[in-house]
Amino acid sequence: MKMESPSDAPDAMRREAIPATAEALFDAVLASNQRTPNPRLKQVMDALLRHLHGFASEVQLSYAELEIALDFLVRIGKATGPEKHEGILLADILGLATLVGLNDSRKALAAGGTEPALVGPFWRANQPVREQGANIASAGTPGDRLFVNGRVLSLDGTPIGNARVETWQASPGGLYENQDPGQEDMNLRARFQTDEDGKFSFRSVRPAGYAVPVDGPCGELLALQQREIMRPAHLHFIVMAEGYKTLATQIFDADDPNAYRDVVFGAVGSLLHEFEKAPDGNYVLDLDLRLERGEMRIPMCPLP
Repeated sequence: MKMESPSDAPDAMRREAIPATAEALFDAVLASNQRTPNPRLKQVMDALLRHLHGFASEVQLSYAELEIALDFLVRIGKATGPEKHEGILLADILGLATLVGLNDSRKALAAGGTEPALVGPFWRANQPVREQGANIASAGTPGDRLFVNGRVLSLDGTPIGNARVETWQASPGGLYENQDPGQEDMNLRARFQTDEDGKFSFRSVRPAGYAVPVDGPCGELLALQQREIMRPAHLHFIVMAEGYKTLATQIFDADDPNAYRDVVFGAVGSLLHEFEKAPDGNYVLDLDLRLERGEMRIPMCPLP
């Protein structure tokens, strides 16, 4: 029977102590990942371990600080519920969600595609399917009237018919309806299908900016950093069509001063739009959403 050499033996069978240095510890931890069969998982974990150990060494992280960090992550999970997803909020305020979206869209952006923006913690499953031109604001919703006219196009300008368009927004009071018992269920939310010309339209109210939730661990972190907590007024969109990569984006009100200091770094590129005021006093928003060809993927929905 062939005997395994010490270098080939499973970690549990080794009889050599790890030298008491940060470098030797890192080598041992990295070696523990080398048998990971999934190549993408191995790549991600290799990089995570390098940066994690490098970070802890660079800042000389203390054990007391590690305990605080672990407790913070536990409380992130406990703060997640039907009103918000605290984990998504953490990725947002760290700029991670925006970075990943930009990385995912490099080719599309180079070809004139619409910039992505984070999904955020307030998208709900089973948003109501509405007819073209429908009013997504329930009766009694205050605010200036807004008319949205959109087109879904490929990167070369071809209209994309039968695309699924999800939209949602905060009320002029700065709250999504699941946060506000004064609003009807599913207020200011809808799902549309584009027509053969890639068009969709609806009526709503002009949204307002709002503060991100600060009643959980993310709020504590923002306070310790003495950061702004405001998001500019915006409408969310997720567009899905067979044969195209899913686009999650937001359209921002360029007149909102917080558009230039968005706490989650989402107001990028050409996503700032003028909400044009019509002669009748209502507002009009015209927009094109351009999709890249590829595999459609339905994003994780944070709320029921």
